[in-house]
Amino acid sequence: MKLLIPVASGLEQTTKRQLFSLGFEKAPADNGRIEVEGDWEDIARLNVFLRSGERVLIVLARFHALTFDELYEGFYNIPWENWLTVESKILMDGKSILSTLAAIKAAGGVAKKAIIRRLADKLRSMRKTFSETGARSVVGFSIFKDEVTVTLDTTGEGLHKRGYRSLAYSAPLKETLAAGLIDSTFYNPDGDIEKPFADVFCGSGTLPIEAAMKALHIAPGGKRDFDFTAWDCAPKGILERAKTEAEDLKRRDVKPIIFGSDISPEAISIAKYHAKRAGVEKYIRFSVADARAFSSETKYGVLLSNPPYGERLGEEKSVRALMSAFGKTYRALPDWNAYILTSLPDFERYFGKSANKKKKLFNAHLVCGFYSYLSKPPKLGQTRLEEQTTD
Repeated sequence: MKLLIPVASGLEQTTKRQLFSLGFEKAPADNGRIEVEGDWEDIARLNVFLRSGERVLIVLARFHALTFDELYEGFYNIPWENWLTVESKILMDGKSILSTLAAIKAAGGVAKKAIIRRLADKLRSMRKTFSETGARSVVGFSIFKDEVTVTLDTTGEGLHKRGYRSLAYSAPLKETLAAGLIDSTFYNPDGDIEKPFADVFCGSGTLPIEAAMKALHIAPGGKRDFDFTAWDCAPKGILERAKTEAEDLKRRDVKPIIFGSDISPEAISIAKYHAKRAGVEKYIRFSVADARAFSSETKYGVLLSNPPYGERLGEEKSVRALMSAFGKTYRALPDWNAYILTSLPDFERYFGKSANKKKKLFNAHLVCGFYSYLSKPPKLGQTRLEEQTTD
């Protein structure tokens, strides 16, 4: 089967490295989607193990369509009887870019009529209406330059729904974006030189929690269910096997040093609660602290944060002042790597230092810059972590 994995713009290469570690050597990316070849076992493993992919889709067909008649014909020719039943709860999810068929709601209606007609014909159902009381099946169609790609969503709720984040807090990072950012840094808890990880604007705790899950090899989807498990066409037991593999791969012999701090006591309270739900609370040192006062006795480390953006009227000035002070804090840590995600215009000017690398990312539809500040790598054996302090 051909499988598609939607990815947030800018995280394609990071996700491809994750796929390579899972055994997928060929994973071409196009228009924010990565394609791999796989079977049902792969579908289960991808849903359980992928850290920054958004979901796992099965590609059912690709065809050209300029009219609703061509769209209907293309959908009718797909062997839906191999995937759905007359009880399937069919939901349509479509988009159109640079295509003649731009009316998505109308196109979805035409596509669903074709699916129902095909099922009625092939399954010899005499029903005039289908009950749609069975397993949820999200049928996706993407029309790009009049080429239609039809998919079936195996995931259901997006892969960012790890299950640990239940309390609301302002402007949280999606878990998949947080994991992608971490994998874009030099934070490598499996490396020869142990480095601490710190987020000094941790909010509800997503970045430190995802860093702890990476260090402990905790599979992001190890505690949740997925839509495909309720389908008649999916082999039974494959998700359980993937979860057993995930449990066997967990590291229980490591003690990562991870800091999460925020000036808000409410944020830290929520972060601690989320860390407990994720099973990593004892690996993260949370504290109520001002980011501008951060310091460390350890020479080397990784600092990754998503500071306030100042999107509301009148806030940008205070954010600029905060970033200026934070830049001074970072320059007192010359051997640490720092990574900042922000939508603040001219961030480098206020931070007081030009980034070694920067790229464009999106956070909740906001265009952001991801700025990387890189120090010289430590020599092997030069440092060994014993104690960390955060003032």
